[in-house]
Amino acid sequence: MVGLSGGVDSGIAASHLKQDGWNVTALFMKNWEEDDDEVYCAAREDLAMATQVSDALDIPLRTVNFSHEYWERVFAIFLREYRAGRTPNPDVLCNREIKFKEFLSYAQHLGSERIATGHYARIEESSGAFFLNKAQDLSKDQSYFLHALGQSALAPTLFPLGELKKTDVREEATALGLPNAQRKDSTGICFIGERRFNEFLARYLPVTPGRIQNLEGEVVGEHQGLWFYTLGQRQGLDIGGPGEPWYVAGKDMEHNVLTVIQGHDHPALMRQSVAVHEMHWINGAPKNWPLRCQAKTRYRQTDQPCTVQSNTPDRIEVVFDDLQRAPTPGQSLVLYDNERVLGGGVIDQT
Repeated sequence: MVGLSGGVDSGIAASHLKQDGWNVTALFMKNWEEDDDEVYCAAREDLAMATQVSDALDIPLRTVNFSHEYWERVFAIFLREYRAGRTPNPDVLCNREIKFKEFLSYAQHLGSERIATGHYARIEESSGAFFLNKAQDLSKDQSYFLHALGQSALAPTLFPLGELKKTDVREEATALGLPNAQRKDSTGICFIGERRFNEFLARYLPVTPGRIQNLEGEVVGEHQGLWFYTLGQRQGLDIGGPGEPWYVAGKDMEHNVLTVIQGHDHPALMRQSVAVHEMHWINGAPKNWPLRCQAKTRYRQTDQPCTVQSNTPDRIEVVFDDLQRAPTPGQSLVLYDNERVLGGGVIDQT
């Protein structure tokens, strides 16, 4: 059973599975219906496209609604983290809780031997263990968002696009005559879609104005609620005056104060080390410490050499060789050994 979203990637994943001789069924998952309307009901458009793609590939299409599970296990945590002043990564939760838990359980209940998605990543098996590796196309690699998957999720999963380039995927879709061959890639919040983010967040978290001040305590503006801002952010501060642009450097939740600095690489934004909790190791925690590896503190970041120390399996300290700009509490830090994903966790403090 392949998760068919309506995008070109999942369509070509389904096509490859069929070509490889699998008996393929497609599944369209609807996971958000809180504010479906003519503007934001992306699911309606996606389902229509998924139906056209499944028809073109001559594979059956099922639909399922996981909106309740998504709200309880992804969106509620998303709001809780913002309310606490952190910046969560819903795509990681979405993969762990919905795509590779609910979807997997549903597929197995219907008798499917394997599940597949259009993610750009690779799974390798060795001596009965499953390893998660980066995709061949590093510009599209999505292993960062998949680091929280365990052995029970990786074992029955196929990533048919792991060895492909995105350009090849679009060329194949064009050659097959798929209606989504040139459809743009989806962005925005997982399953919710593209939004004016602050307006969307304001539906669930109240506008709570407070002071914006610099490191010397001088008031330089007013914010609309600390949950609307993240470390290193430049846009939306509305602070005038001379000098370099202003950036968010800190949030005081107790006093409702946003601290800002001037300059993209101001020392107040730079960190040599970060603490990480809720650590998940794909193939078990290392036996020997310290660990030399590479890390990402955000999706598009290049791999950063680092040394990892740990006192407990679920909490680590990562010391980088080079200073890092604005690693953000609530975001994911993912560890790599070159192309292999070791695991990851949530940035706790910097």
